[in-house]
Amino acid sequence: MDRVRQLLDDVRARDLARGNFLGLLNVLIGRRVALEDGTPVSTGLTYRAVAALLKRVRWERDAAPELGIDPATLPPRDRERYWYQVIVQARVDSPEASAAGEKLANQLRAAGYDVGPAPGIAGS
Repeated sequence: MDRVRQLLDDVRARDLARGNFLGLLNVLIGRRVALEDGTPVSTGLTYRAVAALLKRVRWERDAAPELGIDPATLPPRDRERYWYQVIVQARVDSPEASAAGEKLANQLRAAGYDVGPAPGIAGS
């Protein structure tokens, strides 16, 4: 989980998720991510694990409106439940999410990560 946290720190530092939070969720949940040398970072996380991770790294809650989700409808005090509800409502398995995930995957590849294809894509 430490490598995934480092990945999130890197994504935040490079500002890769701004405007593409759906892509970030798609990559974290549904794709294999490794470092350039093959060291595994993640083989895909559960919704709950991603929610806990976003809480731990104190991800900005402004990402919810980017997905068309009204933050007023989300649990205001329990940050982990907040993120879990965002993930559930985001439809991370949709074609739009796969396209957004591919966009982020290309940016991550340029940053030195090896990101696998979306589930259901030929070659996966």
